[in-house]
Order: sequence, then C-alpha cells, then structure tokens
Amino acid sequence: MTAAGRVAVLGERVRVEGYGLAGALVSPADGPDEVRSAWEALGDRAAVVVLTPAAAAVLKDARHRRPGVVTVVMPP
Repeated sequence: MTAAGRVAVLGERVRVEGYGLAGALVSPADGPDEVRSAWEALGDRAAVVVLTPAAAAVLKDARHRRPGVVTVVMPP
C-alpha cells in the first residue's frame, strides 16, 4: 500500500491497537507529548489519519496545517 492510500490511527493504545488488524498504520500515544511526537513521526506516510478524541484535543489546529492529509475524529 502506498502512502497515498494509507490510513493511520493515532491515539490511546487501548483504542487504536485493533486497527492494525485491518492494515492501518497504528500510532499509539497515551499522553500529550506522545501524541505530538506520533503526529510528527507520521510525516507523509498516511493520507488519512483517524484520531481519538483525546489526541484530536491535543493536536487542536495542528491537524489542519498538514495539506493533503485528511483527519477525522472517532466518536467518544
């Protein structure tokens, strides 16, 4: 799968690990510093990033400043 079609899931480990079974790039991050680090580490490896609500709260507007990457927030 190319980065152009890759889906990443970022957030609390307990909420994101299962997505790896479906082929998603999983980025577990259990605190604010880990969330920011995981976001930066993604670089251009994903076209879509699914965030947990907690991860989305940490990233705030940063997620809107990455052109070409669609971000969505999973339900609580």
